[in-house]
Amino acid sequence: MQRCFVPENMVDLLPPKSNSKIIAFLPVVLIICSVSYAQFPGWKVYTSGNEISALAQDGDDFWVGTSGGLVNIDMTSGGKVFFNKDNSGLPDNQVQSIAIDGGGNTWIGTLENGLAKFDGTTWTVYNASNSGLPDNQVQSIAIDDSGNEWTGTANGGLAKFNGATWTVYNISNSGLPNNAVLSIAIDDNGSKWIGTWIGLAEFSDTTWTLYDASNSCLKDYPVNSIVKDDSGNMWIGTEGYGLAEFTGNASILYTTSNSGLPDLYISSIAIDNSGNKWIGTEDGGLAKFDGTTWTVYNASNSGLPDNNVSSILIDANGNTWVGTENGGLAKFDGTTWTAYNTSNSGLLGNSISSTATDASGNSWVGTEGGGLAKFDGITWMAYTISNSGLPDNNISSIAIDGSGNKWIGTEDSGLAKFDGATWMVYTTSNSGLPDNNISSIAIDGSGNKWVGTEGGGLAKFDGTTWTVYTAANSGLPDNNISSIAIDRSGNKWIGTEDSGLAKFDGIAWIVYTTSNSGLSDNNVSSLGIDGNGIKWIGTEYGGLAKFDGTTWTVYTTSNSGLPENSVSSVIIDGVGSVWVGTLDAGFAKFDGATWTVYTSFNSGLPDDWIQTLLIDGNGNLFIGTGYGGLAVFSCGVPASTKHKTELNPFTPLCWNYPNPFKQKTCINYNVLENGPVCLRIYTLDGHLVRTMVNERQTIGHYAVSWDGLNNKGKIMARGIYLYQLISNSGVISNKMNFIE
Repeated sequence: MQRCFVPENMVDLLPPKSNSKIIAFLPVVLIICSVSYAQFPGWKVYTSGNEISALAQDGDDFWVGTSGGLVNIDMTSGGKVFFNKDNSGLPDNQVQSIAIDGGGNTWIGTLENGLAKFDGTTWTVYNASNSGLPDNQVQSIAIDDSGNEWTGTANGGLAKFNGATWTVYNISNSGLPNNAVLSIAIDDNGSKWIGTWIGLAEFSDTTWTLYDASNSCLKDYPVNSIVKDDSGNMWIGTEGYGLAEFTGNASILYTTSNSGLPDLYISSIAIDNSGNKWIGTEDGGLAKFDGTTWTVYNASNSGLPDNNVSSILIDANGNTWVGTENGGLAKFDGTTWTAYNTSNSGLLGNSISSTATDASGNSWVGTEGGGLAKFDGITWMAYTISNSGLPDNNISSIAIDGSGNKWIGTEDSGLAKFDGATWMVYTTSNSGLPDNNISSIAIDGSGNKWVGTEGGGLAKFDGTTWTVYTAANSGLPDNNISSIAIDRSGNKWIGTEDSGLAKFDGIAWIVYTTSNSGLSDNNVSSLGIDGNGIKWIGTEYGGLAKFDGTTWTVYTTSNSGLPENSVSSVIIDGVGSVWVGTLDAGFAKFDGATWTVYTSFNSGLPDDWIQTLLIDGNGNLFIGTGYGGLAVFSCGVPASTKHKTELNPFTPLCWNYPNPFKQKTCINYNVLENGPVCLRIYTLDGHLVRTMVNERQTIGHYAVSWDGLNNKGKIMARGIYLYQLISNSGVISNKMNFIE
């Protein structure tokens, strides 16, 4: 085997400990009381547990850290308990590391909200505000023989906590080579081995030893994982440079060139009772090394669910537990692979890109990478490229038409239509769709689909014919469409990525930019229209703009309670309050006078990156986040009829199809408040033709068919007729054309 930097069969000698670099320091010592947290009422969080980040075992309790929370598996019964911000004191659903101390306490490091201690009953959270923890991004945890808890952070260095006092080591006061601590291990002598972004250090509580090219086979490599074997040797996994073994005063580097290691990017290491080393890699699967022979397990030759292995644990029975980046958790007993579900929902991804609610109350959730999910409140159904006609697992947008068909926009594979049984896919190859990257979808009162694309402009599809509008053939100012909304007059409002906002009435185009209007930014990210016809425009960098048709009002972090100027989504509830999602600061509610901000710190929101907002008829706010899954918050105010009509053009209040029609047409309508409903057809001069509905109805979607007959059963003359819907929400009238 080739050794590191020297000819074969040679090893690099490490300097004796007496030559170690000794660095004097004054560590930062803080004594601050922590705070115990309670759950947030009114919140539910649904996540995918397929992204495993950490594993730990305490007797029969098996702990799994995921990007969607913490899972406890009872090894005897197989029962599972899911912990997240919704139901526990866990401060952040994105778990990075887990360790168990001698008292049976579970210590959990999170991505953004600090460190949590759980004794089985009580949660105690330590963060940069309430304790001596130097950074809320916790990447690694280790417990020494004295019960001290050692925490590696992303930017604040290394912290030691003895239960009362915090001691912080960083590049300013110690021999730590970098403040990004990726891994920690403790050897038989009590020395701490600390892997950082630019190298490895050993700390004996008094002396720091740095390992680099001058004294080892390591350079300033990022060190992701460290494990001690029974002989006291340290095994070091690096980011892009292979696996190192430190044996006394010697070091050996294993790479893809000189060994059976399948990948140079090592994410995790574990050692079983026979001394076999199990090495998880970022793209090459799992490797087993017995000191002589390498055995590689990957998704092609074994039951390993994903080649990106993030964590490994060997249990008391010798089973190898493997956490993966995208494929969940698997157990390998040496012969058989067994998969374990670590999700509290049917979501297959935690990046939620789009949501929609159908007339039956089902929630449809689009994800980035995890396909499409349907949730009826109890049962989840996942649709992916593997089990359905969905052409792409990266979903960008969802709209539902009056017949209940789901229209799904994808990031690179066109537009899909799903009627509940059959899939139809429209692409640039088989239709008039101008680009396969779909950014937005809206459906007008006539059932036309308006499809915004990334680069191909805007397309209108009436079910048969495609009409494409681009910057070259129309008044559309930009072919990169970010959002679409349709007002009650049928005007299409189109947000573009760099050229402002366009209004299209079917004939004329009007373009609003920062140069000719009060629009605050030409990158329009989202649109909402309230019950008074006022347009609310979210922008990429310029905050939120309000346009009443004449006057522009701009809300930013400087002049309002808007928490961030990067607005990702806008929605209006039934009383006219505007809900605004931001890129990195949570979301806010604006009632016209007061701003209320919800973040991952003051609410059950799992992630401050908001990608989509939706309010259903029961007053539930669905929040799709960038990394934290789907959150549901009972805001108490449903999207009532007059506001929902403006806000959500995907589901018009009342429409008929086909229109014009020759023999019969289907009149669809939505009831958004329980109560009396009356649907009548009139001639243009106001004479009653037929009463289609006159009864009390509950919230939901309804459809009736008119065959051209009046109340006496006689056929009416061809021509234009009015149909009028009266409900507790108001009166809506539309025209339909009965033709030869």
